[in-house]
Amino acid sequence: MENSDVTDALDEAGRSFERSPENVEEGLDVEEAELVQLRRACRLLAAASRLLDDGYYTVVIESSFVAIERTIQFRLVHDGAMSASEVIRSHRRLYQRGAEIGLYGDAFGERLAELWNQNRTKTYYRLGIATEAQAESMRELATQIHADLVGASRVKHECLC
Repeated sequence: MENSDVTDALDEAGRSFERSPENVEEGLDVEEAELVQLRRACRLLAAASRLLDDGYYTVVIESSFVAIERTIQFRLVHDGAMSASEVIRSHRRLYQRGAEIGLYGDAFGERLAELWNQNRTKTYYRLGIATEAQAESMRELATQIHADLVGASRVKHECLC
């Protein structure tokens, strides 16, 4: 880009990630990788609830899907089925891994993957317009999955919800 303000903003954004952390997000300053994922999910659910009230349905849907994935990732690391440094780049593969270790059945994992594939992409890329009912149902799904998977863990007391 030729615009110097944009270039300056890009430079500053890069530098901000190189500095020592100050004023970190509350609740995420934990050492254990599993707890970072757990608490990210908690924060995403809280944000989704607030944004739903303000009519940001697309963001609520997106946050709900990410909260589900962070919760699954929390359990994968917590249960020793995934290393903290491992990265699963495929949404479908993440849902499959959850089924493989018994967090839920294969059919449920496949339904999650299909829900993501068929609907998240539509709302994210505006191939469809998000509705209040969709946002509410996704937030409720994410909340229920989170409560179930966290409730079955040994560290449910670490949840910020």
